[in-house]
Amino acid sequence: MIIATLESVMILDEAEQLARMIVQSELAEHYRQCYDILKQDHVAQELIRQFTAIKERYEEVQRFGKYHPDFSSVTKQMRELKRQVDLHETIASFKKAENDMQKLLDEVSVLIGQEVSPAIKVPTGNPFFDAGGCSGGCGSGGSCGCKTG
Repeated sequence: MIIATLESVMILDEAEQLARMIVQSELAEHYRQCYDILKQDHVAQELIRQFTAIKERYEEVQRFGKYHPDFSSVTKQMRELKRQVDLHETIASFKKAENDMQKLLDEVSVLIGQEVSPAIKVPTGNPFFDAGGCSGGCGSGGSCGCKTG
């Protein structure tokens, strides 16, 4: 029992060291810089606020679909605002930094999981990483796209 506890403490220490390395990485620093710039960009913040508002309206309209009286106008506003948000330089830079950071965290998670066992499923939210994790455990005979054997 004491050995398992000591081993658990050692593993947690190693995990904390890995976390510190990630937090101190250039990638994490770039992410934090982009986040700070985004928070200070008043135009970007206003676009995000507007997008959030129209997104709520869009979700409401989508419940009724094309039968809602504002369906066309809200759908059009949503597309236009989404394009403005996507093309805004500060927002785009932040999204790229965020995706890069997520990719690193996904890769680390997959590497750790693979070291435990090739059959380990590590949910990353990324189909590239999640695709090979089934190893026959889905019970669908491979119809989900996994390799069953």
